[in-house]
Parts: sequence; C-alpha cells; structure tokens
Amino acid sequence: MTETVLLVGGGGREHAVARALGESDADLYACAGNRNPGIAALAEGFETLDTTNPTAVTTYAREVDATLAVVGPEAPLAEGVADALDEAGVYAFGPQEAEARIETDKAFQRRFMQEHDIPGCPDFETFDDMEAACAYVDDYDGDLAIKPAGLTGGKGVRVTGDQISKADAKEYIRESNYDRVVLEERLVGEEFTVQAFVANGEVRVTPAVQDHKRAYEGDEGPNTGGMGSYSDAGLELPFMDEDDYMAAVDVIEATVDALDGYKGVLYGQFMLTSEGPKVVEFNARFGDPEAMNTLPVLNTPFLDVLTAARDEESLPQLSFQPKATVCKYAVPEGYPTNPEAGARVTIDEENAGDALLFYASVDERADGIYTTTSRSYAVVGIADSISEAEEIAERALDRAGTDGLRVRHDIGTADLVQQRLDHMAEIRGEN
Repeated sequence: MTETVLLVGGGGREHAVARALGESDADLYACAGNRNPGIAALAEGFETLDTTNPTAVTTYAREVDATLAVVGPEAPLAEGVADALDEAGVYAFGPQEAEARIETDKAFQRRFMQEHDIPGCPDFETFDDMEAACAYVDDYDGDLAIKPAGLTGGKGVRVTGDQISKADAKEYIRESNYDRVVLEERLVGEEFTVQAFVANGEVRVTPAVQDHKRAYEGDEGPNTGGMGSYSDAGLELPFMDEDDYMAAVDVIEATVDALDGYKGVLYGQFMLTSEGPKVVEFNARFGDPEAMNTLPVLNTPFLDVLTAARDEESLPQLSFQPKATVCKYAVPEGYPTNPEAGARVTIDEENAGDALLFYASVDERADGIYTTTSRSYAVVGIADSISEAEEIAERALDRAGTDGLRVRHDIGTADLVQQRLDHMAEIRGEN
C-alpha cells in the first residue's frame, strides 16, 4: 500500500523531511503557514493554513486521506495537533501535548528530570515571582542561565558571565513579562545535539551535531534560531569520544523510559562539561538546522521508521553514510533583532552546485523568491570530512550570492573546529 503522508510545517527542517520522504514510495502532502517552494515542489498538494489550529490540520488530513503525519515545529505540538490527528485516525509522528511538555515547559522539564533521577540535570530553581527570581540572582554563587519556561523560538535565554551581567539579568527578568522563569547553573563546555527516533518504547539515535546559535561570527551577538551546524563522518564530533556520545544516549533512553508513550523525535541538547554531558534542554521534534545534517545522510528509509512506529513494530536499526555535513543558513540583514525583508533570493537547485538547498521562511512571488524577517534558506555540504563539506557549502553561497542576506561563514571551518577541540581540552585539563 502506498502511504499518504501529511507534513505539518514549512521551514528548512520540514524541507529536509520532505526530501527524505520524497525518496520513498509515499504520496506527500504538506500544510504550513507559509508556502515553502522547496516542499511544494516535492508534494502532491500544499495547503496554507494555521498549523497551530488542530481542526484546520485534521480537516486537511482527512481531505487528502492521510495515513501518516509528521509534525515538524514545536508550536503545533504545544497546541495538541498530534493529539487531534491521532484521534482522527491519522498516526502522528510527534508527541501528544502532554509529552511535548518536555520541550514546551522548561520548568516541567527540569522537575521531570529531578523526579525521575535522569542524569545530566543541572542545579536549578523555578519561579513565578519575578522579585524572588531577582533575589536568587543576587544570592547565587556563580553564573546563571535565565530561561523563560515557555517557547521562545530559541531566542529567550540569557546567560550571566557570558552575555549579560547580574544587573542586566534582573532587568531582563523584570521587563520581559514572563509568567515563569527557570534559573539554572551556567554550564561551561561545548554544546552538541543528539536526535533520536522514538516509538513503542524504543530509541534509535542519530549522529551528534553542533549547532551555532549566536548571530555573528566568532560566536558573538544575540541568540538566533540557529545559524548553521556541522556533523562528522561518525557518530561523535571531533571534540567528543565514544564515551561522551554514549553518556548522552543514556540520558535520552532514561528520559524515554520515564515518559509514558512518547513518540516522534526526542532531541537532547547537551553541554559537554568536565563532568561529562549535562542537559541544556530537550526538544520534542527535529532540530532546525540539525535535521538538515542528519536526514540527508540517513540510509534507512525514513518512511520505514514511520510505518514501524504506527504499526507497533520494532523500529528499524538506522544506517548512516559515513559522511560529514556542514549547514549554513542565509538570513536577512539585521536578523534576529531588526531583520529587513524583501531581498531577492537567487539560489536554486541548479546554482547550489554540489550542496543541498533547503528553503526556510521565504516569500514566493510571481517574479521570484524574496526574504521574510526569519531565516531564509540553508545550504548543506556533504563530504568525507568537515572541511570538505564546509567548502561545498561555501561554493554554493559564492555562486548564488548573498545580497541582502547574512551568513556565518565560520561555521565548519578548520579554525572554528580547532577552537572547539582546544576549548574542550582546556576544560578537561589536557593542556
């Protein structure tokens, strides 16, 4: 039987999912708040709708006779779209609202880890009284990460001793009008992500990826949704060893064991510290950009993962090409604080060369494709080494041009990777 898969979401992450499904025997339909030209080119149909509206999504799923659904972004999960699809008889590869709280409520996330003795949990406190939170900032002996409890698109975290002072932190807490905040010890080390496919109590992990949140080269500037990322030809990153990777996998497996009936992708973001991996956060879906590193090198048909999950069969063991990947996002000038929309996007599949192209938030008009105020597109190089993959991504950007756009050209370069190695060696006392 040919499966009909509904893809919910219209960003670069979902373009990567669409490409992975396009390589299998499935009829793909998609819905999103924005029309992604890359996804539209791969899909049998594309509907523009509010993906946080469960009724709108399930109505479209019924119209296309969907047999499976993949929910890409976090906002629909927070609004119970997976619940509604499941109730409508369309198996949704994504957690229901209650399980998605592992991402959507950071206070719940930390208390959950504490209650279930999940390793890697930092020292933390949660607050709904902002003056009490400010007093904690004053009294805490060390630096803190200030995190709004709800979703902020990866842009809400502030860190004392790195981005802001304690005085700035208190001003941020008082003026941001958050209902709840989580204050936790600042973790020092190197960040990495491990994404896992989860269903029927089983976990299948993917290669580690390092994302780059800061807006500007040299890890300067405000946090963004992610400016790019890289992975190596094996499961680990250059600054990690197998024990580090397996310790992260142990955390993911312990979390899945404690979550009742979780399905979909569980994304663990870790800080590799002198004491091993600590959990920065969990996400309840693919990362963006990390999906664009992982899915293109997945040999196992993604559709096989979806059907096994739905049919309550054992998930297939995953196989990956032994290749490194480098993803670089092109974003509008001024992003993320004051983005300027309306620049023409000149890249397409042909002038991307050997790189893969993933459209994200763009405006497709009769005379071309233009930027919005969010991330525009990503290019991904795939090669035997990180440096070769980085060169492929850069050649694509050079050929297409980036007028009106900005790119972190340092992502995946030999210099930046060496800085990560040196930093980790210093933290471990190896220098």
